[in-house]
Amino acid sequence: MKKIDKLVLRSFLGPFALTLCIVVFIFLMRLISQYLNELVGKDIDLLNYVKLIVFFSLITIPIALPLAVLLSSLMTFGNLGEFFELTAIKSAGISTWRAMRSVMVMVIAITLFSFWYNNKVAPWANLKGYSLLYDIKTAKATLNIKEGIFYNDLPGHNIKVDKKFPAPNERSLKGLVVYRHNVNDYNAGNREVILADSGLMYTINDKSYLVFELFNGTQYSEAAQTANSFSSPNSGGQFTRSHFGHYKMVVSLESFGLKRTDENQFQYHEYMKDAKELRKVADSLKKEYRKSRDGLLPQSKQYFSYAFRAETMAKNTTPKFGKWVDSLLKKKAIVLPAEKEQVVATALSQAQNIRSYAESNKTYITEKGKAWYRYDLEMHHKYTQAVSCFIMFLLGAPLGAIIKKGGFGIPVLVSVLLFILSYVLTLQGDKWAKDGLVWVPVGAWFSNTILFFVGMYFADRALKDSRLFDKDIYIIWVERIKKKWKNRKSTANKVAVEA
Repeated sequence: MKKIDKLVLRSFLGPFALTLCIVVFIFLMRLISQYLNELVGKDIDLLNYVKLIVFFSLITIPIALPLAVLLSSLMTFGNLGEFFELTAIKSAGISTWRAMRSVMVMVIAITLFSFWYNNKVAPWANLKGYSLLYDIKTAKATLNIKEGIFYNDLPGHNIKVDKKFPAPNERSLKGLVVYRHNVNDYNAGNREVILADSGLMYTINDKSYLVFELFNGTQYSEAAQTANSFSSPNSGGQFTRSHFGHYKMVVSLESFGLKRTDENQFQYHEYMKDAKELRKVADSLKKEYRKSRDGLLPQSKQYFSYAFRAETMAKNTTPKFGKWVDSLLKKKAIVLPAEKEQVVATALSQAQNIRSYAESNKTYITEKGKAWYRYDLEMHHKYTQAVSCFIMFLLGAPLGAIIKKGGFGIPVLVSVLLFILSYVLTLQGDKWAKDGLVWVPVGAWFSNTILFFVGMYFADRALKDSRLFDKDIYIIWVERIKKKWKNRKSTANKVAVEA
């Protein structure tokens, strides 16, 4: 490797590593802020939160790589141009493409790594991350009984406390009302009520059970009426009341905390599959879609009480209808005899059945087609996200050589604008592909194709040492237009005076 390659490559690797970490952090914060309300307040240990952050950091890397390549290449060649190093390289007879060669080889390696990462690591990280996120979201919040408000997150219990007094290892309570009911039968109502003057609340067995020690209270209970009871239906069961000085109530906290779901339940999603699996699922969905579409007409014949003519079936054509259909619709209704009214009712029922059959099949075929497009699109994205790293290099390196500004100023602004453009084009192409408006490969590669030609244009400008972003060029251009306008106006005035 020559010294010029080491110089350019060293200038690229530092900003690339820094910008990759910054971009991953930004995307991670955006993701956490999206689910922040569902993550806080849960009785979950720190290790699970660390795992969630690690998994989602791995998930954001494929998205962050293109932006990091774009920003670092802009900064690299912007710095080389700002400090006249690029000018010195050109004065030595070395072209701009030769100066970019080492970085281009590195970006090709990053592109290959990105495809391997998207195909192998990203599905595993998606499966682990989103399954853990689902379990955290569905976990109940930390036990928090507030004063004067009924708390009903404990299974089979509704509890209200008038006053709470904190204690070193337990919590003192004042004025308790406890309603107990059968968890499996909510229609039975609250058949047991406990009123207590005071009590203590604490946990035992490593927070597996919650204990209430109640003092100076009364327990009201009503037994459920059995089938052998001779009492009237409205009289209810046997009612009892008892007083107590000390009563201990133990409640299981099994429903609280994190419960891990079987990860196999999430493997059906397209984000959890590699390119080979996506292609296999897309092909099977494609066959089902075409089979359902082609079988629609033969299966619909059972709803008709007549058969097509032989020559019509041989030609595989449908009867042609003329303007006489509209003329029939405009005619007034005719009062028919009872026998004919029955025929009309039967025809109407058949028409409604045919319509219902057509609508249900249309919905089924449309959803089947969208599923096929979705899996096929995700398979193409395994390649497009990798290729976008090289596309971003074609945009960033020539732009940096043209702008000749390094640092985190103009390069960051230009990178954000280009990334937003890429994001919008990707969304638009995906929408067209998912709706079936364009062929899936066209929608998947729409953004990369547009940006490739834009990058080639900037590369051509960089090779020709274009001053595309120098304001002096545009000031001179505006002055020339003003001068031409004044000359044309003065010429018009002279012609008017002579006339």
